[in-house]
Amino acid sequence: MATWNSRGLRGSKLEDMINTTNDVYMEKRLAVVQKIPTPITPVKMDNESRHITLAYFEKKSTVDYIGVAQGVPICFDAKECAKETFPMMNIHKHQIEFMDEFEAQGGIAFIILEFTNLDEMYYVPLRDIFKFYNRAESGGRKSFTYDEVDKSYRIRSAGEAKVHYLEMVNKDLQSRD
Repeated sequence: MATWNSRGLRGSKLEDMINTTNDVYMEKRLAVVQKIPTPITPVKMDNESRHITLAYFEKKSTVDYIGVAQGVPICFDAKECAKETFPMMNIHKHQIEFMDEFEAQGGIAFIILEFTNLDEMYYVPLRDIFKFYNRAESGGRKSFTYDEVDKSYRIRSAGEAKVHYLEMVNKDLQSRD
């Protein structure tokens, strides 16, 4: 069983921006997307602050977010990368399998990847994730680079939507027709 030990909330800035964007989408009736909490069993708590300081993961998580946008089921994970290389080990096999099953049911699965050093965010469709994953599994490079990311899928801000990913969902849908 995996152990969780608080080391700060990695990825919380990106997730906060996505959560704000999801609130805007819901308010404007564009999408209903929710953050999926990872189920944990607390082991130790700080009695003063009432914060969990040590816990066990109850089961493997699937993706960070799931919902529906204009009738299209979507699921995605939020990832951050401080360098211009993203290690494939940061996307787990069970997550890829879940996203594959999700798309087999007519949904759209992707990753929102922020290159924090460049202050740029990208929509990485599942088909690209498969390409990078299969390469790693067949003995090739175990990561993908900034240069390999399709720059036409760059996510921009739009008003209160700091991570306006619905534009890229639409672009992805159009490329499938």
